[in-house]
Amino acid sequence: MRTNGIQFETVLASVMTDKRVEVLRSIQQVGSISQAARANGVSYKAAWQAVEILGNLAGKALIEKVVGGAGGGGARLTPEGLQVLQAADLLNAARDQALQAMRADKRMSSLNLSGIAGVGLRTSMRNQLPCTVTCITRTQGAVLVVLALANAQVLKSRITSESLQLLGLVKGMRVLAMCKAAAVVVAPTIVAVGGINVLTGTVRRGGRVTDDRQVNVELSTGIQLAGFADATGSLKNKQPVMVAVDENAVVIGLLG
Repeated sequence: MRTNGIQFETVLASVMTDKRVEVLRSIQQVGSISQAARANGVSYKAAWQAVEILGNLAGKALIEKVVGGAGGGGARLTPEGLQVLQAADLLNAARDQALQAMRADKRMSSLNLSGIAGVGLRTSMRNQLPCTVTCITRTQGAVLVVLALANAQVLKSRITSESLQLLGLVKGMRVLAMCKAAAVVVAPTIVAVGGINVLTGTVRRGGRVTDDRQVNVELSTGIQLAGFADATGSLKNKQPVMVAVDENAVVIGLLG
């Protein structure tokens, strides 16, 4: 887990079009994830995912459970969660001022300013993990990029030389490692083979194997990975597990 401050430019890269921030805001207002989901027209599962993705990007827990009370408990934002909302409000105000200035500039009258302001990273990939490029190796006609996660574990991504050039990747660069949940296999033990990333973690939420077999694994505090359990049996909450994802399934994205 990182001990430095929240990287707001990472968490709020697309704040103006990001419903995840609005889910977080609703949790602060109503004190309930389920109510926040309804208020934003998303499912409970989607609301949880919104919070988890923002938490991954921030490297901090953004909400905490509230036990007891007339409603049986709920959720509230941590100090870091409140900081994210405050930063979002500041960015909103700055954006409004910038758009007003651009609208007043006749030289920009032909531009779609709302479209430009909404540019940001939007993807269907469930897993988005901040990491650092630690090594770049050209091998077998491709490029193998080694990425260090906040918990000292590493992911490898196999990309083309063209992608390396267009992304401008260099050692020490902060990037996002992304992959679909469907590309992640979760099991009690996994034998490492060539071309496969193997990480260790603990089943956190949704550990019981359901019909779709989706499970969330905590790699470290604030860092989670969504995947699917193999067919060998059920997994229990807090159970140590291993996760596997093919190097070819790991996509690299630039921050900001």
